[in-house]
Amino acid sequence: MTMRPASPDDLETIATLTTAAYRPYSELFGAPPMPVTEDYTPRIERGEVWLREIGGQTAGLVVAEQHSDHLMLFSIAVSPAFQGAGHGLAMLRWLEGKARELAVPEIRLYTNARMERNIALYCAFGFQETGRRPNPYRPGWTLVDMTKEIDAA
Repeated sequence: MTMRPASPDDLETIATLTTAAYRPYSELFGAPPMPVTEDYTPRIERGEVWLREIGGQTAGLVVAEQHSDHLMLFSIAVSPAFQGAGHGLAMLRWLEGKARELAVPEIRLYTNARMERNIALYCAFGFQETGRRPNPYRPGWTLVDMTKEIDAA
């Protein structure tokens, strides 16, 4: 299994995988979460999208923005066919390694307060909740901000 940067040729794969991975939440919320409606072209151009491949198939993806003092995890998604096999945690570990490589002291993320399973996973991985706020783009939705400090290698 490998992690590789996405190319413009991967756009359809990214859209399909993201839609499928977030489908349970789209159904729960009655509207798709932001990663489903995102235009990934500029993110691919900036090198923010990474694909996890296993045997020639795309098992998951990580979308992370590089800032001077942190990485911002925008989306992490595992294809339904690969869910439950530890790929999400493996990609979080990979991202942690990337943060060390870039010498940034923390990884930040925000998620929907109703994504309780994801919040529990992030907490188990060492993220801490830093606050909650209204989603500026989706009235009535609450965002949970989280951060994880990265120890220098």
